[in-house]
Amino acid sequence: MNAAYFQMFARYNQWANNHVIAACKTLEQVDLDAPREAFFPSIIKTLNHLLVGDTLWLARLRGEIRHMALNEVPWPLFDDYKAARIAFDGDLIAYVDGLGDDDIADVVQYKNVAGKPFATPRNVILGHVFNHQTHHRGQVHSQLIGAGCPSLEIDMIYFARLQGYSQ
Repeated sequence: MNAAYFQMFARYNQWANNHVIAACKTLEQVDLDAPREAFFPSIIKTLNHLLVGDTLWLARLRGEIRHMALNEVPWPLFDDYKAARIAFDGDLIAYVDGLGDDDIADVVQYKNVAGKPFATPRNVILGHVFNHQTHHRGQVHSQLIGAGCPSLEIDMIYFARLQGYSQ
């Protein structure tokens, strides 16, 4: 794997998150807070879990220590979440853009939220970050449909076609 592969995924991630944000903007805060079926029981709680997880992983990749609970809701208001998500996605792109092919396979030493130490190749961590986003973004998608939003076309292939990766 090379750095360009993960740079593409960072941009896809931003693109898909922007579509989710646009759909959420059509709802009232009460709709984002309403109980919904998924692992995290509301749209705003699911969105917060994604951003908390991303924040923790990027800190680990940078050799920093962050303490946050995976069910923490630091951005309970949508406008605060939106600003944090947009800023984070830009930071993630900048981080991945700064990686070279040799950096991708480097092993990252870190501790999980329980304090247990791990050593994992950077490419595995980045793959997890983008896969985790897709997993929970799918749950948010379902929650948005339940809130009356139309279905989103946020599969990777749609992004790839728009960006010229696929014809």
